[in-house]
Amino acid sequence: MRVTRSLLPTLREDPADADAISHKLMLRAGLVRQLAAGVFVWLPLGQRVLDKVNAIIREEMNAIGGQEITMPVIHPAEIWKQSGRWDGIPEMFKLKDRHGRDMCLGMTHEEVVAWLAAREIRSYRDLPQIWYQIQTKERDEARPRSGVLRTREFVMKDSYTLDPDEAALDRSYAAHEQAYRRIFDRCGLTFHVVQSDTGMMGGKSAHEFMAPSAAGEDEIAMCAACGYAANVELAQSVATQPEFPGWAREDVATPGARTIAEVAALLGIDPRLTIKSLLYVAPQAGPVLVLVRGDHTLHERKLMRAVGEECRAAHPEEVQRHLGAPVGSIGPLGVGVPIVADETLRAGSYVVGANREGFHVRGVTAGRDFECRFADLHVALPGETCARCEGLLTIERVIEIGNIFKLGTRFSEALGATFLDEAGKERPIVMGSYGIGPARIASAAIEQLADADGLVWPWSIAPFHVHIVTVGRDAAAGTAAQGIYDACRNAGFDALLDDRDERPGVKFKDADLLGIPLRVTVGNLLAKEGVVELRVRRTRHDSKVAPDKVVETIESLRASAAFA
Repeated sequence: MRVTRSLLPTLREDPADADAISHKLMLRAGLVRQLAAGVFVWLPLGQRVLDKVNAIIREEMNAIGGQEITMPVIHPAEIWKQSGRWDGIPEMFKLKDRHGRDMCLGMTHEEVVAWLAAREIRSYRDLPQIWYQIQTKERDEARPRSGVLRTREFVMKDSYTLDPDEAALDRSYAAHEQAYRRIFDRCGLTFHVVQSDTGMMGGKSAHEFMAPSAAGEDEIAMCAACGYAANVELAQSVATQPEFPGWAREDVATPGARTIAEVAALLGIDPRLTIKSLLYVAPQAGPVLVLVRGDHTLHERKLMRAVGEECRAAHPEEVQRHLGAPVGSIGPLGVGVPIVADETLRAGSYVVGANREGFHVRGVTAGRDFECRFADLHVALPGETCARCEGLLTIERVIEIGNIFKLGTRFSEALGATFLDEAGKERPIVMGSYGIGPARIASAAIEQLADADGLVWPWSIAPFHVHIVTVGRDAAAGTAAQGIYDACRNAGFDALLDDRDERPGVKFKDADLLGIPLRVTVGNLLAKEGVVELRVRRTRHDSKVAPDKVVETIESLRASAAFA
């Protein structure tokens, strides 16, 4: 491809509204343009990256027996109502057609797969099956951010396995895990595989593939000693206990102190000796008082699992009505609502709100002074002990690039997807669901590999392999550049020829910004020494090569993994 005939709108400065490195560089390098909040146009360079990622995904999915299909973006409400997911997903785009029928824009396709399986699968002889697609998804994201990392419209590879039993599902799940590992390895990413919450998908278990990045929207807890790794929404930790004073239970005045930090400072105590009391409201269970240690943060997904339904933080007037005190003064003593306390609070004597403004109570112990049930509620902190061994946990910010779920029979039972087993008995199909975000792979690669000058693409997903830059207006240089361009293409290398009448500095800046693995500069050295200059973008290693040896040198560099 020639630059003079291409849409490559590079920018010199970082866009003011871009925060993540990948967002800035995708805009500056002309990969994408933003149409609206969370809605992007993919320009030619960006589309080539997605095409490379999708080609790798297709190869690995086909290798485990996947069959590609295409399912619709628009779905009838009936199948979502059958699965029980029509209500309760605020991110779903819902609409009515001209006849007043409820429809939605698909954010995932479990219902469609179960609907299809109910009509096409009859016998155990039809199983197992792996169906996958690379399709547009729609999500009414409340706060789109970080460029293409959190959007309202995105392309996703989602696959679905159909099996006769749990043992077969385990095999399908393991096959997908290995395929995903190969995909991310081939895309040049560093990643972790962690336990995760099943969320709105339901099912028995799930794992996420996480790429370390400061731009990530998730955090994972990891233990180097035993290999434990989990999303913080699921991760368990053993908190270090403070030294508990021999307090007698007594009221203490805390005028004006409403936060944990203020109470601890006023009383001159470690914040770990306090209990943070939070009132939540569940649609079915009603008000629930939630307790975590003062230095800990409540994870609302953990609370949801403990209560059995989604909960919301109570409004200040609800706190006053149910507990008789304002926010900042509430505690577990003498309340008439159920209490769920974090496991960390099983032992010890703490300071809690007195349920009257300006006072707290010192020397309060769970089980003796108030009744509660315990659950793991807190967000694991770095330096806390692994729940499986005595190792210390580290916390890392990450980008989710893939996920896998064991769905079981939730969707097949709801949509009537059954088969006849060898004994002629009708049984529900056992399903699995597996997702990958191609745009997230591209963003993660940028986040992990970019440097101060721009993008640094791994060879496998780079939009081009070779960036040929002509310097000066010498006719011989133009002819040599064209010859190298043709030779690269004939050898199977994607080549970009910068044939603009521009200053060398501008061309070199753009070459660094675009991050193509190898730059070939054709200019002064050709006339003086009969050679061109090759530069490896990642290492900035330069070498001089005769024009007719460029392809041979590239192949040698590839064999040495210089562009990994």
